[in-house]
Amino acid sequence: MGIDVILPLVGIMLIGFLAGISGLLDRAASQVFSRFVFYIAMPAFIFISLAGVSLGDFFYWPFLQVLGGGMLLIYCASLIVARLAFPDSMAAHGLHALTAMFSSTAYIGLPVILIVFGADWVVPGIVGAVITVAIFMPITILIAEIDRGRSKDKVVFATLRTVLKNPLLLATFAGLSASAAGIGIPPMISQIFELLGDAFIPCALFSAGLFVAGCSVRGGLKEISWLVFAKLFLHPLITWWLGFYVFELDRTLAVIAVLQAALPSGVPVFILAQHYNTFVLRSSTVIMVSTILSIVTLSLLMLWLV
Repeated sequence: MGIDVILPLVGIMLIGFLAGISGLLDRAASQVFSRFVFYIAMPAFIFISLAGVSLGDFFYWPFLQVLGGGMLLIYCASLIVARLAFPDSMAAHGLHALTAMFSSTAYIGLPVILIVFGADWVVPGIVGAVITVAIFMPITILIAEIDRGRSKDKVVFATLRTVLKNPLLLATFAGLSASAAGIGIPPMISQIFELLGDAFIPCALFSAGLFVAGCSVRGGLKEISWLVFAKLFLHPLITWWLGFYVFELDRTLAVIAVLQAALPSGVPVFILAQHYNTFVLRSSTVIMVSTILSIVTLSLLMLWLV
């Protein structure tokens, strides 16, 4: 794969970053772009992409085991490291583990997969985002709610509410349901979703760059260094081992799984940290540092594997 494929991705993120640090767009603009991507463009893209996909193609278990297995191993390992090396609350330890495994699939991963592999391979990218949001974010919420001393009913309610309100999961369910039921999307409606979906890639990458421009490096250096190392190196290494040697996936699927694992930490971790008022500075710093470094690490990984 040539550098000409990587440069447009980096270029859009860089434009967003420059718009932020120059003062052309402020933090309020960053929030608007993020909300547009998260609540409108991404759901539209996911729905129309999955409306014609069979359930068998979506639930391809070897791929799910590789991607989910890598996430589970790095989450558990980071939880243990946090417990032993970085004393803090249970909620902070849960967010520590989530930061180490939560890939920025929606904002960076899906655009990368679309541009590098094409629309035929978008489903594995969506699967990666769904696993993260449907499984590991709820686990982290459970840990944080238990740490708060909430009652069992309130813990379960808070977790279910977060999951059921997530637009990514709602769009996935709607798209797969339409496909399973054989419901054809009228051309005019389909075109609306396609046009909104077309805005997803540039807006997601621009939004990622704009978010990084508003961050600063703050927090414990040792913990941040460990988390960046875990996210950009350990996570993809574990996934590479599972994909190529344990489950021996089709090469393209294995590469997509590794690339998703090698993505920087995702913005939803920071949003969750803000909600619980813990791990806020550390999560935002890891997101910023890992995003900047991933420009190099992802580029090298793609040149090697693709």
